[in-house]
Amino acid sequence: MISMDDITLVSQLLKKDRRSAEAFYKMYSPKIKRYVHAKVGIYEDAEDLVQDILFAFLEGARDFRGNSSIQTYLYSIAHHKVVDYYRKKKIKQLVFSQMPQLESLISPLLDPQAQLDATLVHEKIQHVLGTLLPVHRTVLLLKYLDDTSVSDIAKHLSITLKSAESRLFRARRAFVQSFLSL
Repeated sequence: MISMDDITLVSQLLKKDRRSAEAFYKMYSPKIKRYVHAKVGIYEDAEDLVQDILFAFLEGARDFRGNSSIQTYLYSIAHHKVVDYYRKKKIKQLVFSQMPQLESLISPLLDPQAQLDATLVHEKIQHVLGTLLPVHRTVLLLKYLDDTSVSDIAKHLSITLKSAESRLFRARRAFVQSFLSL
């Protein structure tokens, strides 16, 4: 449960007390920094994440219910931020490192005279993937980025082979429609 010190600190933070904010930063920043750096391994990225984590806590302090200590709450925020970090990093890496497979999806849509600049294509594909339903995005990433067979996709998603084929067909169609509408 929350300690009296935690209650006092959150109360003072909500009042925008500068000394409390400094004490909060000095008390929790090193702990969170060690935790995040151990998870991320890149000092600069860890620094950015720590700032995001502490700021997220300060933004949401009024929603802090005290079901846990501030430290536990911060570690929970840190865990989610690290997961998001790796999710974004993986998607970015996959999109940019595996473009030949994704380009094969859209190449029939582009006439030779209107070839898009490679950077614009990368950005557009990344945007389109972000607009797709998660089920469509997942199946496309498995097929075209991870080079997973349809039968393995079915196993991975715990669905039948026919369902996997249908999902892949619908995902391709949704991708193409979204790509053409931009």
